Amino acid sequence: MKISNKVLVNGVVSLAIFACAGSVMATGSGALPVDAGDAALDYNEKIHLMFMREEEKLARDVYQTLGSMYPDSAIFGNIDDSEQKHTTAVKAMIEKYGYEDPNTNDNVGAYTGEGFGWYFTEKYNQLVERASISELEALYVGAFIEELDMMDINQCPQVIVETDNGINGVNQCGKVYTDKADIQRLYSSLLDGSDSHLEGYVANIENIIGEGNYQAQVLSQELVDAILDR
Repeated sequence: MKISNKVLVNGVVSLAIFACAGSVMATGSGALPVDAGDAALDYNEKIHLMFMREEEKLARDVYQTLGSMYPDSAIFGNIDDSEQKHTTAVKAMIEKYGYEDPNTNDNVGAYTGEGFGWYFTEKYNQLVERASISELEALYVGAFIEELDMMDINQCPQVIVETDNGINGVNQCGKVYTDKADIQRLYSSLLDGSDSHLEGYVANIENIIGEGNYQAQVLSQELVDAILDR
């Protein structure tokens, strides 16, 4: 067992403990078999899973772009391979429950989800523009994405809450909401990956700014320090 991170939900800090054994990362095509005990997803679970499909693609796309911008910084190329596995794993879960993949265009920077494609298009452009300032700023973009990913996996992303869709609080979708064991395992695996990726980006950042000087961008400093074992 591993304490992967702490999550903040409605102002309450709690430990998120995930089993490390067993991988849910899908590498093949086609839907996973649905276990006899699996029930259909409710609206909140479905919209969150669709959202995370494009958020994981966002991470992959940005890192591929930054790898081209800064070819001497190996971390972007190393992590974009992992993010490809993440987005494929979420796609497999969507197909397992019989839904169509919201991502119909796998090109870098293209997001076709009916509900939030616009959001990821804007986010991609903003992050790439920020990263173009310098290699250090690009590393900060990587760390930002990993912090955001952890927040959005654990609880309902703010943009979903702010949309007129009947979801009105951060505890109404995400890992804190779903009771599906397979989705819990998927989200735990994604969180474990983001934990490791954040550590990698922070190590590269602090090689430049000095050890212990990284400031949290999305999560609280307390949570980030816990992830970094400080």
